[in-house]
Amino acid sequence: MSLTPSNMLALGTKAPDFVLPDAITSNRYSLSDLKGEKGTVIMFLSNHCPFVKHVNDEIVRVANDYRVTGFSFIAIMSNDIEAYPDDHPDLMWKAARKYHYPFPYLYDQTQEVAKDYDAACTPDFYLFDSELKLIYRGQLDNSRPGNGIPVNGRDLREALDSVLNNRNVPEPQKPSVGCNIKWKK
Repeated sequence: MSLTPSNMLALGTKAPDFVLPDAITSNRYSLSDLKGEKGTVIMFLSNHCPFVKHVNDEIVRVANDYRVTGFSFIAIMSNDIEAYPDDHPDLMWKAARKYHYPFPYLYDQTQEVAKDYDAACTPDFYLFDSELKLIYRGQLDNSRPGNGIPVNGRDLREALDSVLNNRNVPEPQKPSVGCNIKWKK
């Protein structure tokens, strides 16, 4: 397993817009179609990455817990599917069904969206406020495959709770660590 950290996009950055196909519904969605009233969580995921597999169930729990409070969740897969066929959109659909994703799972075929967000790894998490300004980026929590720390979504949950309670998101924000994005040659 590679260990690639987040690039930690600058706080305050405006969320780059996109229009991408959803592997679950085949519909195309823009950021404005999917943004949440309170905030928007954008996650870069992949099917094959053991770091994503390790946290998938908690990602779903966090999304289910916070969608009802006005947050939206958007997953994006940007890997090169020729080099990594396990990340093909047909298999994205299967992964979304297996884990019961309550959010769209978008396919970034050109990898432009990952570049716009300066995404580096999977999983990589970004929380934007109601005006789509970045207020959190980094890890879900301290758990990693094999480190014995339970998966609980603590870091992302604390950021979401801060928004709900009109508080600043706590610092420091720790980078996520996972598989590197598989860039096309």
